[in-house]
Amino acid sequence: MQNIVLENLLLIDIETVPQHPTFDLLNDDWKKLWEEKTQRSLPDFTTAAEFYPQRAGVMAEFAKIVCISIGYFAKQERKLQLRLKSFFDDDEKKLLQDFIATINIMEAKNNKWSFAGHNIKEFDIPFICRRLLINGLPIPVYLDFQNMKPWDTNTVDTFQYWRFGDYKNYTSLKLLAAALGVPSPKDDIDGSMVAAVYWEEKNLHRIATYCQKDVVTTGNIILRFKNMELLKEEDVVIVK
Repeated sequence: MQNIVLENLLLIDIETVPQHPTFDLLNDDWKKLWEEKTQRSLPDFTTAAEFYPQRAGVMAEFAKIVCISIGYFAKQERKLQLRLKSFFDDDEKKLLQDFIATINIMEAKNNKWSFAGHNIKEFDIPFICRRLLINGLPIPVYLDFQNMKPWDTNTVDTFQYWRFGDYKNYTSLKLLAAALGVPSPKDDIDGSMVAAVYWEEKNLHRIATYCQKDVVTTGNIILRFKNMELLKEEDVVIVK
């Protein structure tokens, strides 16, 4: 981590929701597919219908991305800033196209960059790739991890770094932030509430704000790994 150049990192976090607010809105074929998908993981005394709003949002076949937030470090008058931008839309295909178009511009300027985030190798990046294919969009070379060796993937994953080779346990972003003394500004919603905020409140801006806070937290964790001073509120800039 000490050799990583901060300005070469693109921090990323996504928010996902079930494609429908309730199980009843699935057609019969998709109801059956959901039942087959979850039959072995269904908790006791829980029906497939009850399990749908709880878990469908993290399964790419049954979910959609509603927000992608990115951030990058930049020096401004010798002071480190984290600049944020969010892509959010009800139209997932448009969201993905806008996101990829922006990353393509960055790739053309600097091909030494890496994705950075928490658990992005096992969740965010694979989820984006699956949803790209489902939406009939090509997977860019820099996301095509299938054809890369593990050590060649352009990712800095704070979840993987914290493992230090130990694969037994999962450490959430919130727990890691608390352990490292990094402020975790989860003062509005948490991941379990995103679907309700989307389907019931229809408030994408609230979801984007939550997603951006995760990016800031991840950025500060990376700074802690590098024994650097944490970002202050005034060091975070939101780009429209």
